[in-house]
Amino acid sequence: MFSKILIANRGEIAVRVIKTCRRLGIATVVVYSDADAGSLAVEMADETVHIGASPAAQSYLVADKIIAACKETGAQAIHPGFGFLSENASFAQRCADEGIVFIGPNPDAIKAMGDKIESKKFAQAAGVSCVPGHIGEIADTAEAVTIAEQIGYPVMIKASAGGGGKGIRVAWNRQDVEEGFPAVRAEAKASFGDDRIFIEKFIESPRHIEIQVLGDKHGNVVHLFERECSIQRRNQKVIEEAPSPLLDEATRAAMGAQAVALAKAVNYDSAGTVEFVAGQDKSFFFLEMNTRLQVEHPVTELITGLDLVEQMIRSAYGEKMAFGQDDLKINGWAIESRIYAEDPYRKFLPSIGRLVRYDPPAEGQRQGYTIRNDAGVREGDEISMYYDPMISKLCSWAPTRLAAIDGMGRALEDFHIEGLGQNIPFLAAVMDEDRFRSGQLATSYIKDQFPDGFGGTEPTADQLDILTAVGAAMQRVYAARARNDASGLIGAAREDWVVAVGHAKRPVRVTGDEAGVTIDLTGEGRTLSLADIDWRPGKPVFKATLTGRPFTVQATPAAEGFTIRHRAAKARVLVLTPRSAELHDKLPEKQAADTSKLVLSPMPGLVVSMDVAAGQLVREGEVVCVLEAMKMQNIIRAERDGTVKVVNAKSGDPVAADEILVEFA
Repeated sequence: MFSKILIANRGEIAVRVIKTCRRLGIATVVVYSDADAGSLAVEMADETVHIGASPAAQSYLVADKIIAACKETGAQAIHPGFGFLSENASFAQRCADEGIVFIGPNPDAIKAMGDKIESKKFAQAAGVSCVPGHIGEIADTAEAVTIAEQIGYPVMIKASAGGGGKGIRVAWNRQDVEEGFPAVRAEAKASFGDDRIFIEKFIESPRHIEIQVLGDKHGNVVHLFERECSIQRRNQKVIEEAPSPLLDEATRAAMGAQAVALAKAVNYDSAGTVEFVAGQDKSFFFLEMNTRLQVEHPVTELITGLDLVEQMIRSAYGEKMAFGQDDLKINGWAIESRIYAEDPYRKFLPSIGRLVRYDPPAEGQRQGYTIRNDAGVREGDEISMYYDPMISKLCSWAPTRLAAIDGMGRALEDFHIEGLGQNIPFLAAVMDEDRFRSGQLATSYIKDQFPDGFGGTEPTADQLDILTAVGAAMQRVYAARARNDASGLIGAAREDWVVAVGHAKRPVRVTGDEAGVTIDLTGEGRTLSLADIDWRPGKPVFKATLTGRPFTVQATPAAEGFTIRHRAAKARVLVLTPRSAELHDKLPEKQAADTSKLVLSPMPGLVVSMDVAAGQLVREGEVVCVLEAMKMQNIIRAERDGTVKVVNAKSGDPVAADEILVEFA
């Protein structure tokens, strides 16, 4: 077995590879850029090598620097993780030429299947059913428009070297192609160093199902069943699960057999994924093959009991696979939620910054489910604008799908992050939705269920009880401490209150102490019992059981009352005396500031282009500017007709969130 492996990656996947190497007794080398100098991966590795500036094109994508680091440290092999150089056939060949083992498929397999354009040609020649499209490079925007109109809208504009949701746009009309093609090309160049683009038919309301394959250097290939990755936003996977709620045994076997046949045809000898687009009728078409480890590999590991990183290492070392297809079985159900640094309340825009608080749920077995959290960050780390905004991958496993969903919901409750926007409330909302729980999925799921964006959810009856009980308990503690005088004596506690959750007001009688509180809902003839309280003033997370059911909320004092969030339901909670409640109804609502004449930067980023000038008449929907953040280009459009009064930024300027870019007269 190898004695030392270099990890040519960063973040959570670098940490993930280190953990397996430690278990196998293999020393690790981590390369790092300026932005990652203090990262968890750097801290965990046995050796580290600095390879350049923060932009990936100056560090993680520079093959010469990776090879030099390998030679400098005496590493025998390179694990590329995912992204960066993981699907670069030239890099894999360079490793072979330098006498370094590439922990991934052989260069010929990468060349045949890793390139999106070449893989389509190969699949067609092999008789595999493919999505209709133009299989070939596209020179410019004009040619892209011609091809798109020949195929018929909608079409998908896709980077040949793409991955991770980057370098992809869906075009519904000519204007979308004219704007999207150059944006995709720019993203592809920045992210992958390859700006080749192809176009294919976009199949509406499909499901995204992929088959995990695994091969060795002795001609053996197996599949490790499927993953459903249909919950996507901007073509980037958000929630994955294994197995798929769509497939029956016959369809699963057919997809698996086709994936294995493709892998064998190119002598595939590592972990890889054959992706399919599937109809609700279980029909499926080959989409592409990812010749690397997938981000969502943990759900496959959880249902098979295999360590895919270990299997890649063993295959690269030349070991024969220790099991066959008949030895593999599906055990239970697993779900992965990607925790992203993005603000779901602001159209999921990137939210870079420091993790002021980072408190994930405890890993391991719980009552009826198991939790796993793959992360490359710690409290105090910074989420950089230079790389993917993923913070961690939270996974749950249980014997059944619904139990895994419920486990994920509880784990999301327990996950606490401060300092930047994150998508935990959104993920929790999906776990609670009837459509998701029923398994009726499609790649359009998020657009279908949240057509106007995400604004949280209204509290259910159970959540209203939780918010009421927590507010009453917190108020009781603050009031008791306020009554302490210099002698330490405590006066009589008021019991009659009115708890306002949003616009709902509930008269209550509150009794108990800091360990447990009883809330009589005097207007409803019910009693809530709050026990096992784990909270103190200043602590942002409130844990307890309500009538025997455990829960966690994020709770902080506000200017008036408390701000409390349970999953996706967030509300201001006031605990008032009956007289104060009467007077409170007479207070006028605070009016929001008028920003209708302003174009604000929705995120921190870099101005790629400013497309308007002072005095220019702009129509609703026209492009105002293009911003780049986390390797994604975002087109900012005018939300109303108007004449530009002032332009406050120019191409190349860095801007902060909510910075005024353009003012209208």
